Amino acid sequence: MAEPKSRKARKPASAAITDKPRPKGGSNSDRVAKSSVPASLASEIGLRIVRGDYPPGTILPNEANWTEMFNASRSAVREAIKMLMAKGLLSSRPKIGSRVQPRDRWNLLDRDVLSWYAASPDREVFLRTVQEFRHIIEPEATALAALRRTDEQMAEISQALHDMEHAGSLQQRTQADTRFHVAILRASGNDLLVPLGVLIESALNHLFVHVTREGQSLQRAQKLHENIEKSIRLQRPNTARSAVRKLLANTDEIIGQGPS
Repeated sequence: MAEPKSRKARKPASAAITDKPRPKGGSNSDRVAKSSVPASLASEIGLRIVRGDYPPGTILPNEANWTEMFNASRSAVREAIKMLMAKGLLSSRPKIGSRVQPRDRWNLLDRDVLSWYAASPDREVFLRTVQEFRHIIEPEATALAALRRTDEQMAEISQALHDMEHAGSLQQRTQADTRFHVAILRASGNDLLVPLGVLIESALNHLFVHVTREGQSLQRAQKLHENIEKSIRLQRPNTARSAVRKLLANTDEIIGQGPS
């Protein structure tokens, strides 16, 4: 992916993330809210890193600065930094602090990192990168699914197709569309493809929200998915491969038209 342009770090307009002490014996919701503070901090800092506020090589503000910026405890900040280190975004050294890692060390199979990418200014680049990945993976995975799918896996694929057609909202259709493609990946029977389900599920959710249209475009997309389902059901790998490529070409065209 293209490196985002360096920008000065932005401070939040208000300290929305906080874990101020609560009275002892608080409710379960209090404890859940407190435990979610590090995750919220990690999400805010991670988004700033991915969108380019803190380019690779940048030394981040220290714990004291983050504590003041977000009105959070040092322990919460420390835990958030550990989360980002686990995702490959940061490294940390004594007396130096937390440094943003090179982009090629980031864990792009992580749901959060993918979500931050999708929310970045380079959204168009993200969508095209997702499409490149799909062109590489999905045609052959679908051909394998046509050869190897079980009756149970076929039922899962067919149910997702049915749910797409009868969805009552864009969100429901997007979820069913994602289930359709992830089910095909599982039906391929290749163990190395299964972990990529995390990437596909997260990435396609963002992609489908962007490209889904109403009217004729929606009907065409449904027909293309029906052709894929039929090819898998009839166990025709070459036809399935071709059907997926037609769907991807249609999606490429819609992305090229820009956001709806």
